Amino acid sequence: MRIPVLTYHAANVAGMAYAGNDHVALAHDLRLIDALGWQIIPLDAVLDLIDGRRPWPSRPCLALTFDDGTDLDVRAIEWPGIGLQPGFLPILRAFRDETAGRQPELHATCFVIASPAAREAMDRQCLFGGDVMGEDWWPMAAATGLLGIGNHSWDHNHDVAPEAAPDGLPRGRFFAVDNAVRADWQIARAQDYIAARVPGQPIRHFGYPYGDVNSYLRDDYLPSRGQALGLAAAWTTDGRPVTAAEQRWALPRYVCGLHWRSPDELEALLAGASA
Repeated sequence: MRIPVLTYHAANVAGMAYAGNDHVALAHDLRLIDALGWQIIPLDAVLDLIDGRRPWPSRPCLALTFDDGTDLDVRAIEWPGIGLQPGFLPILRAFRDETAGRQPELHATCFVIASPAAREAMDRQCLFGGDVMGEDWWPMAAATGLLGIGNHSWDHNHDVAPEAAPDGLPRGRFFAVDNAVRADWQIARAQDYIAARVPGQPIRHFGYPYGDVNSYLRDDYLPSRGQALGLAAAWTTDGRPVTAAEQRWALPRYVCGLHWRSPDELEALLAGASA
């Protein structure tokens, strides 16, 4: 039982070619996935399969996740110097219409950053200052049936995050979140903030910023605190398929642009994952 989880970043826009634009890649990949006979399922269904709560379907399965939570997850935006980007939700809707029921469980989870101050700083310093890291779209996305919302930490422990972090937390990587004070600030605080803004949809999944997972979070904090926070699983970017043997708080994902850079590479990745 091997289930690949594919990850895309809507802010990865470096041109209009597949290798540098996750909108182009996602639109192409969805059609390839369908043509190869794969079934797209939600992250919750991945957990049901590996836990034996759901029978294994006749087709191979995979899931989709979108990281960092920009407005490009849900709407078209003009990217300066490059052009109009369609947005991931419009791409999913167009694919749903094209496939006419062949993908009845089509769904993706958007891992969003909680802190408004961090999102504003990232928008100005890491993107193009277009106010494209809002939160007003979170409940709308969850209501579409095509998207869910997940926890991507309070502020990604990003270099540009402006708030003073507790316990001398060094900025730049999530590996440094290695004790309860730091973890509560980054994970529990974000869980409360996001859940309050997405009523009616449990926030069940945590995506490690940068894919950084350390032994404290994986083996101590999340096993002891995750369920109480409402979390069911946490996701890395380790680049292999999910199996029933995986540790629930360090489930692997593949990342577009890192683990595959072309349709041929994705096809080979899927072939290897299903072998």
